[in-house]
Amino acid sequence: MQVITSKENEVIKNIKKLKEKKYREEQNKFLVEGIKMVQEAIKEKAKIDKIVVCEECIKDGTIGKELLYEIAKQDCIYTSKKVFESMSEVTNPQGILAVMQKENKEDSISYEEDVIIILDGIQDPGNLGTILRTIDSVNLKQVILSENTADPYNPKVVRSTMGAIYRVNMIRSKNIVETLKNIKKHKYDIVATSLQANQTIYDIDYKKKAIVIGNEANGVSKEVLALANKKVKIPMLRENRKFKCSRCHRNYSIRICKKKVVINC
Repeated sequence: MQVITSKENEVIKNIKKLKEKKYREEQNKFLVEGIKMVQEAIKEKAKIDKIVVCEECIKDGTIGKELLYEIAKQDCIYTSKKVFESMSEVTNPQGILAVMQKENKEDSISYEEDVIIILDGIQDPGNLGTILRTIDSVNLKQVILSENTADPYNPKVVRSTMGAIYRVNMIRSKNIVETLKNIKKHKYDIVATSLQANQTIYDIDYKKKAIVIGNEANGVSKEVLALANKKVKIPMLRENRKFKCSRCHRNYSIRICKKKVVINC
């Protein structure tokens, strides 16, 4: 087993570049890190380009034998602890990361689901990751992101998804207004969150709805609000702007999930 011990190795330098959006887009790749994220990638049969393993973490048993058996089927490279830590984005790395191929079908919106989620200018990586995880938890398969929404392949977003990134198709819209007009043509109602709304999320049904979640500070953009068939607000006892949009989406998802249960019954 050959172990890379130099941070100046070309393979290592190329992997480090994927921390930046520019290179992720150029190479159509992104990074995932940690035992759970690599296990999920293997389980979901995601497209793994290569796996990087810290030699010391094999010796000390941090990475279990079952996972080592699975990653041995992939293109693997092994590094010293010092080199691995230079690539890692976390304080206490688990000694394993993977370079992934992006798989999203960015031009195709599926109209088979009753609910389509649209994110309009979400900026906080943690919020975005939480929203993607919540979408996955209610078995929705896609999300539409406006051009000014954070990069879903940002390492902080990827970690926060806890594996949902492999299951949710992320569609980047270059013109969110035109995208929504197109969705309307497929007989969906556009539902936008607004503090000025009279109805709450509990007052509407979720049949053929496109739900827009807005920016943490400014909410849904005026252009999008102008297209909305319905405006709703989220009842909250206490407001916290940083968490409002992800909490809002969790409330939506709980409501959607309850509706699905009722329908299935």
